Amino acid sequence: MAPLSWYIALSASLFVIGLYGVLSRRNVLIVLMCLELMLSAVNINLVAFSYFLSHLGGQIFAIFVITVTAAEVAVALAIVIAFVRHKGSLKIDEISIMKG
Repeated sequence: MAPLSWYIALSASLFVIGLYGVLSRRNVLIVLMCLELMLSAVNINLVAFSYFLSHLGGQIFAIFVITVTAAEVAVALAIVIAFVRHKGSLKIDEISIMKG
């Protein structure tokens, strides 16, 4: 088994890549994918610490995170599809138009 530090490094790198994508991109789908990448990094940490501490709580919590993430993606994609049908664009800057 690989040492815990490798899992932490993998998780940190995935989280930083996802954070960069969220902060630098203007496409809604890319931002959603980067958010998923960040949540996957969190799940890697949860499962790794759960395994190394011999406690199932982290693995169970990771399953709940995956479940909530799936529901979040379904709702977000429905909103994106409605927005694209209405405006014809996926740019984040134009979403603020829908507030009023």
